[in-house]
Amino acid sequence: MIGWYRDGSAHTDTPPMKPLFATLLAATTLPAFAGQPEGLHFSHHDWEIACDNTRTCRAAGYQSEDREQPAVSILLERKGGPRQPITAALQPGSYDEQAPTPAGPLTMYIGRRSLGALTNDPKTGLERLSPAQTQAFVAALAKDNVLRWTDGKHSWTVSGKGAAAVLLKMDEWQGRIGNVGAAIRKGSKAEDTVLPALAPPVITPASAGSTDETLSPSARTALLRDIRGILGKEDCTDLAADTLTAVRLTPDKLLVSGACWMGAYNAGIGYFVTNREAPYSPVLVTVSGSDYAAGTIMSSQKGRGLGDCWSKQEWVWDGRSFMATLSATTGMCRLVAAGGAWDLPTYVANVQRGER
Repeated sequence: MIGWYRDGSAHTDTPPMKPLFATLLAATTLPAFAGQPEGLHFSHHDWEIACDNTRTCRAAGYQSEDREQPAVSILLERKGGPRQPITAALQPGSYDEQAPTPAGPLTMYIGRRSLGALTNDPKTGLERLSPAQTQAFVAALAKDNVLRWTDGKHSWTVSGKGAAAVLLKMDEWQGRIGNVGAAIRKGSKAEDTVLPALAPPVITPASAGSTDETLSPSARTALLRDIRGILGKEDCTDLAADTLTAVRLTPDKLLVSGACWMGAYNAGIGYFVTNREAPYSPVLVTVSGSDYAAGTIMSSQKGRGLGDCWSKQEWVWDGRSFMATLSATTGMCRLVAAGGAWDLPTYVANVQRGER
């Protein structure tokens, strides 16, 4: 499992450039909803998986780090519930300006066997695998096959190392182990035995004031003291009374914020909901925020300085508290794309915004 130091560097028991996981915002606890599982993130070698609270799972594989190859990633996605197919999309690397770009249709090969050309999606630029190609690809992952795509001049190869363990996690999370439709551990159980998909929590945003609140020196001092009382010793080491700012959320509630920490390429802002008057009774939202606008707190943090992998979270004001609405990463730091290769959420919510 990966965590992040305040300077933005990863700390893990695996080598650098391994999968990114949103433990950066460890101070934030996502709300528990009845029947709603916590999200899952798991990585092994050149593969990772993120399953969200609706039981949708997304598994991503990459080029091998053991040899020099063009960057590439494939995403396998499967929704929760019975009779849900696995879909697949391929993304050749574009981060490096010197990287090869497909000059025409990409033909898929498993070993020396051709499975035909992929279909380019003009809306996303991704290369889509057909159902037959996807089925053959998943079956080949359990074996020692070379999985590659070529335009006749250049080739992109996805590593199979770690794929079986990742897809087994998908089967387990969705209740498919021993099922006829399992990706890895198939059995005789009927599709109706698969765990059902779950609806995401519904969050209805409330009007949040944007009026800046003037804080007196004594109020700043008292706020800092109360905030320090709910933080750990290593949290918000840069927080200072004279840098605290406040926005009035409601007539009796404030959103207080201040710089918490700064690293080589990341910074964290602390956000706290407090009473407008003492006792302030602060409630922590996050110590790793990036911005606030119109009732939404956002966090966006790089996995490394190159900017090819990120974590992100969002919280929306519902009139009483800031509710978590998103927790996601963009996948491994493998130089696939600027800003990250994929959207891999472990927590999602349905934000129902009414007419304005």
